[in-house]
Amino acid sequence: MAKTTRPTISDVAKAAKTGKTSISRYLNGEKHLLSDALLARIEHAIAELDYRPSLMARNLKHGRTRLIGLIIADITNPYSVHVLSGIEAACREKGFTPLVCNTNNEVDQELHYLDLLRSYQVEGIVVNAVGMREEGLNRLQQSSLPMVLIDRKIPDFACDVVGLDNTQAATTATEHLIEQGFEALLFLSEPLGTVNTRRERLDAFHTTLARYPGVVAENAETPLHEASQIDNALRQFHSRHRGMRKAVISANGALTLQVARSMKRIGLHWGSDIGLLGFDELEWAELAGVGITTLKQPTWQIGYAAVEQVVERIEGNSDTVRERVFSGELIVRGSTAR
Repeated sequence: MAKTTRPTISDVAKAAKTGKTSISRYLNGEKHLLSDALLARIEHAIAELDYRPSLMARNLKHGRTRLIGLIIADITNPYSVHVLSGIEAACREKGFTPLVCNTNNEVDQELHYLDLLRSYQVEGIVVNAVGMREEGLNRLQQSSLPMVLIDRKIPDFACDVVGLDNTQAATTATEHLIEQGFEALLFLSEPLGTVNTRRERLDAFHTTLARYPGVVAENAETPLHEASQIDNALRQFHSRHRGMRKAVISANGALTLQVARSMKRIGLHWGSDIGLLGFDELEWAELAGVGITTLKQPTWQIGYAAVEQVVERIEGNSDTVRERVFSGELIVRGSTAR
């Protein structure tokens, strides 16, 4: 089958028996400069040819693309999916189109997409850097485009950030477990590295428990997909504190899933044998056993606010770098019940 040729502005002009200047005036909203008869011919030609002007070409003519690049480290992460929903809503409301790039946590892809977004002349970039590696983060610092980071800061890089109030959230989660009578708490996270979200949550955990010297405070780091390490961390924590009410705080939703699987493997039941509280609300949390208590992040609002901020920068706002944080919501279920 022969490829259908897309009609051009010249085709419309020929069908309407006029010049391209008149068609341009019509498309640019200058219809008052055209006669009623000419308007009718142009409208008929556009409908007959099913002509659709190239928005990219028109925007570039005015020095704009109305494109915002979105770099996501892992689009399978539920957090990223919900943030993306807020980003899309804000872009639609403000007249921008998001170009979504999922790097799948691969450094080569991160660098490729950064170059690609520049070639598309995006006007700004929103980066959901959860899981992004150092090489990709370093490349971001070299970009001169307006940029907003979601959830994670980059060391020594002055950039707008939107995310959770980690101190407030971790304090709320820790105090809830203390109020529920737990006597030994384990904060479990992926390796801290330079990830500020993990460090801020852990710091708030220890700061809170410093006010309760009778409660045991421990923390451990384990790679997300190292099942044996998670098993050992939980098994040893449970054995060290036999006879005490114990609970685990999981630092993010992806890790909470692995912790739940680990507890199943080693025969621990959340809600009876051990408490469990996870950052990030998960769709399955209320269905798992007696339910898992979570610290819900306002992910849609975070995504929306990130676009608001990058659009302000695109439009020339040169105020000092801003960090905007949102409060989390504790959703209590059976995993932390007395």
